Amino acid sequence: MTRDEPTSGLVCAHHHLYSALARGMPAPPRTPTTFLEVLEQVWWRLDTALDLEMLEWSAKLGALEALESGCTAIVDHHESPNAIEGSLDVIADACAEVGVRVNTSYGVTDRHGADGARRGLEENDRYLAGGGRGMVGVHAAFTCSDATLEAAVDLACRHGVGVHIHVAEGPDDVAAADRLRDLSSDDWLLIHGVHLLDDHGLRGTIVHNPRSNLNNAVGYARPNRFANPVALGTDGIGADMLAEFQLAFVVARSADVTTSPDTAWRWLEEGWRLFPEARADRVTWSYAPMEPWHLAYTPGVRALDVDIDGEPAMRGGVPTRVDAAEIRARAAEQAVRLHALL
Repeated sequence: MTRDEPTSGLVCAHHHLYSALARGMPAPPRTPTTFLEVLEQVWWRLDTALDLEMLEWSAKLGALEALESGCTAIVDHHESPNAIEGSLDVIADACAEVGVRVNTSYGVTDRHGADGARRGLEENDRYLAGGGRGMVGVHAAFTCSDATLEAAVDLACRHGVGVHIHVAEGPDDVAAADRLRDLSSDDWLLIHGVHLLDDHGLRGTIVHNPRSNLNNAVGYARPNRFANPVALGTDGIGADMLAEFQLAFVVARSADVTTSPDTAWRWLEEGWRLFPEARADRVTWSYAPMEPWHLAYTPGVRALDVDIDGEPAMRGGVPTRVDAAEIRARAAEQAVRLHALL
């Protein structure tokens, strides 16, 4: 392959676009010592402070960074309990403005009571009924009652989509498989799976997020052990899927020296089954050949030109549809607003 031969667009199979505003946020009131404390003192404090303007610019920044990394499609999982209504449209519109494809859903949870769960379900329903590309989001089994889980599954069935749910990320969710086994189906996205048994019995695609799992100290998912398809996501830490592939490979190899780059590359390629349109997108890179045994050991590979749906979205590393400097400046303003509330 020569330098000028393009690849398909890459896919991030699990993202939290609002996380773009988390960078530089104030330290939590006390240092978390468990994953549940990380959620309580970091992420759940942040998501309750989000408003629709913050969502707009965080989504634009996340989409911009994806584009600049050659990622043309994002599967987003969203939560903003004090700005639920209309949130998915804001995210979808922001990504469309940048030119990046998105599948988004609202993460239903009982953390904010029955009314919060109802509003989350209604937001998924409203967005999907209006033609939005998405799934039915659920935060995790351990923050939902059986009734809420069943309502989410019913809603997904009515719309003909899957459920996008965090599963056994930390030890607080080890019972997830038992609660979800009879509900799951092949079109589900099962995020993380770190604490699943090898023979967990869940149907769906497991999305491996090695950087996030290391950052949260929840353990290593060992995705090779699963019979399920495995895709790669970032869990909100940008959308540089080449970097995530490289990390996925070295972590897998640290656990099993017989692992090759081809294994992690297959996880990356699984994203095209979730977002088949991205196969037709075209990305020209700063390096060749764009194949796993080279890329696993080559730092600094950059996307140069990107065509999405046959139209130019980036040329020479510069987006063609938006002003990258403006997006970064406006997102930085929103981050200041958000951090002042924490």
